[in-house]
Amino acid sequence: QVQLVESGGGLVQAGGSLRLSCAASGRTFSMTPVGWFRQAPGKAREFVAAIRWSGGSIYYTDSVKGRFTISSDNAKNTVCLQMNSLKPEDTAVYYCAASNKVLAGDAVRQEFNYNYWGQGTQVTVSS
Repeated sequence: QVQLVESGGGLVQAGGSLRLSCAASGRTFSMTPVGWFRQAPGKAREFVAAIRWSGGSIYYTDSVKGRFTISSDNAKNTVCLQMNSLKPEDTAVYYCAASNKVLAGDAVRQEFNYNYWGQGTQVTVSS
């Protein structure tokens, strides 16, 4: 069993930055992915970014490429999402998620492939 706890959300003006962190307790496997999803009010939850605990195989959704950076520290069981040049449309609850399966390609972006979820952290970007 893996438990995930997010931190680092908050309110920021457009163009600003935030850094989200996710701490995992329990056993993780270096080849399995951990990622971030987000859900804006009235919208479905969507994939944002993912990385293997070992640090390879990084994926981003197109809307955050060049602005967000995901990183992992396998020894500390933590994953971070550095978010720069934030836009109002980035406003959402951000969830950390981990899978117990080795995933690749489109499977990494599918939330039903993730077994463990954090409680979410609110990110609000004002215009």
